[in-house]
Amino acid sequence: MLEQPSKKDTEQLSQPYIKIINKLMLIIVVLLVALIAMPVLVYQSFQPKKSAPAANAASLNMETATVSTVKYWQAADIQTITDEAKKTLLLYGKDLIANTSKYLGPNGSVLKMSNGMNCQNCHLQAGTAVFGNNYGSVASLYPKFRARSGTSENIYKRVNDCFQRSLNGKALDTSSKEMEAIVAYIQFIGSNVAKGKRAEGSGLKELAFLERAASATNGSTLYTAKCQSCHQVNGEGVLLPDKTGYAYPPLWGKHSFNDGAGLYRISNFAKYIKYNMPQGATHENPLLADEEAWDIAAYVLMNDRPHLNTPKDWPDISKKPIDHPFGPYADSFPVLQHRIGPFKPIVAANEKKGVAKK
Repeated sequence: MLEQPSKKDTEQLSQPYIKIINKLMLIIVVLLVALIAMPVLVYQSFQPKKSAPAANAASLNMETATVSTVKYWQAADIQTITDEAKKTLLLYGKDLIANTSKYLGPNGSVLKMSNGMNCQNCHLQAGTAVFGNNYGSVASLYPKFRARSGTSENIYKRVNDCFQRSLNGKALDTSSKEMEAIVAYIQFIGSNVAKGKRAEGSGLKELAFLERAASATNGSTLYTAKCQSCHQVNGEGVLLPDKTGYAYPPLWGKHSFNDGAGLYRISNFAKYIKYNMPQGATHENPLLADEEAWDIAAYVLMNDRPHLNTPKDWPDISKKPIDHPFGPYADSFPVLQHRIGPFKPIVAANEKKGVAKK
């Protein structure tokens, strides 16, 4: 009688076959996965590669290149002057622009004839900043006809307009050393612009009109968040310790620019703050949205400031800018709409009449 194998012997004999079966199962699973994945891999290999990111990158590079190739005006360098007397006069003119109040303000060392602000408060970096209301085109375009006065104006008249309006002061004697220095400075820094040409980046950068009226209510909130730390709660600005001028100029009140100044037009003020404010903003990297700039401008300009009687301004009312804040107007739109908009209906009405205005 044959002896039956024990359980232990049976397990030892079956182990090699179990290992072989496990390996075969693993191979089968791998083959199944490969068969399932193969159609997907084949499909993707025949799909065109996406080019959108590359196109976007190329577009961005082209845009950057366009911006970087614009050659903005730079002021002629005073340090290149070898005539010491002329250089001294030009440097004095620059100092008068940068520190007007020190010489001509309420405590001025030469005359007491203005409100304590400096020309530089409106014409940034002594009138040399790109789109900072600079003087780049003054020497090349003046004398010129100005619709506001209805006459041809020279640089002396233009400077005195600023003294009487933006600095809420008196006209400066055109034969004075101070006027000669200011005019010499303005003429020199713009001497690298061809006569009759406009310097690239001069004046203020354009800003699109809103679809709505600018909101002084919104502007009040924005002013508190973005402007108040420098210009203070009541727009009074911050005086220098020696009180010869302002570290941060007043935006309204008795020491600010009067209502005859160019910045009292909301479009000018909105452009100015959009591309220059708050501190750190530039025309290439603004810190305010368009609507914020318009609303802050509305709030600032709605506050009280000195009044200048200007009965001779705009003798031809058809030449008035659409945002000039005082009537009469050559159209039927109300004063408030001329002050804060919306401006597009006024533009459309003027275009219909064949009158183009800004």
